[in-house]
Amino acid sequence: MYTFDLLCFCTSVGLYSAYNLYIHWREGFDPGYTIHGISRTARVQWVTSVLETKNGILAVQTLRNATMASTFMASTSVLLAVGVLSLTGNGENVRHTWHSLNFFGSVEPSMFAFKILALLLNFFLAFFCFASSLRLYTHVGFMLGAETGHEDNAHLGYMAEKYLNMGANHFSTGMRAFYFTVPLVFWIFGAQFMIFGTVFLVSIIFILDKTPNYKK
Repeated sequence: MYTFDLLCFCTSVGLYSAYNLYIHWREGFDPGYTIHGISRTARVQWVTSVLETKNGILAVQTLRNATMASTFMASTSVLLAVGVLSLTGNGENVRHTWHSLNFFGSVEPSMFAFKILALLLNFFLAFFCFASSLRLYTHVGFMLGAETGHEDNAHLGYMAEKYLNMGANHFSTGMRAFYFTVPLVFWIFGAQFMIFGTVFLVSIIFILDKTPNYKK
């Protein structure tokens, strides 16, 4: 009964996961291929520059922008999750309306509940990643502002680089989860639309990930 829906769901998750694994693999031996690799290198150099010049104002402003972005996305994820939960109050009416284009998939209430659950889990995953990046950025602020001996400064600088890149990675993962909302929403209208939504999403993200005018 649910075979087609589950097949489309697994195909969509597989395509999206395969793309992200490819980007991660390509970035591993060619950091300049993606904007993420270039940004990772830039963050390391930024920490070194801040510690050498002791430019605290630059550090505060940059970290403030990063924490504001994480806070905004975390709040947005929670608000959208609450909005999805509100749909359960009118589940019967919403289900019949949204399934009007579902020609091949299941229209059973249990499958609709599974779709809503998948959407909620996706938003909560995004919230966790954004909140984690916010926590890591806060640690970086204290590390950069610490005044210790020369040897300890070198260690704190190294840890600041690691934590800053970890925070950026968590933020990126949260955005990946946020992007996957597109095929999950299309899935509510019909399983076949989920595949189309995933292909469209991957094609757009590839343009955003790849370094513009990159040549090797």
